[in-house]
Amino acid sequence: MCNLKDNERIDELHRNGYQIIQDPERFCFGMDAVLLSGFAKVKEGETVLDIGTGTGIIPILLQAKTEGRHYTGLEIQEASADMARRSVAMNGLEDQIDIITGDIKEAGTIFSAASFDVITTNPPYMIGNHGLKSQDEPKAIARHEICCTLKDVVREGSRLLKPGGRFYMVHRPFRLVEIFHELTEYKLEPKRMQLVYPYIDQEPNMVLIEACRGGRSRITVEKPLIVYREKGKYTDEIYDIYGY
Repeated sequence: MCNLKDNERIDELHRNGYQIIQDPERFCFGMDAVLLSGFAKVKEGETVLDIGTGTGIIPILLQAKTEGRHYTGLEIQEASADMARRSVAMNGLEDQIDIITGDIKEAGTIFSAASFDVITTNPPYMIGNHGLKSQDEPKAIARHEICCTLKDVVREGSRLLKPGGRFYMVHRPFRLVEIFHELTEYKLEPKRMQLVYPYIDQEPNMVLIEACRGGRSRITVEKPLIVYREKGKYTDEIYDIYGY
């Protein structure tokens, strides 16, 4: 039985019977992380690094969904990394998932260059005055570019990917121009993109992107992903991604 700390809870992940420890007073994973785990492709025997892993949701879901050989999560906040390690142990995944405490800006020195087949990231979305900053530091760090910028994430991801390796990111559509600029500057060629819409008649509020290190210039725009078919009811695609 896992030892929980104050304010922590255990949530079901609906995959392989896995569970995750979360603290609502710090930050809980959202739909964006789950959608990224469904969008990312990991082939048999590949190694994966999740940059800014939080409580480890993406490595745990990817281990459940894919045939990768090993998964690593990098997280700057020790309290979140500690929850991630305990979740990994609770699910008996210590041999397949490592959680490392460290700064994204220094990822290129923490790990060897060109050492991963796949990199995933659900980075902070907000810059400057975009959105309201939480008075709670852990939540602010997760949502705003306080400890790292988009450039930091893309730069370090490019350094750590093998040639031909794949970089997967979920972000906000309003920053697409900047995202594509940073990706191409660091030799990560956008290859797939999918916009996520809360409802079919609303604007997209998320974008899923796959880029290839050293790839040729050609992108496929996949059909839109609609979250709700009506209030309180997901579409079949979302239920499938969640594993319900």
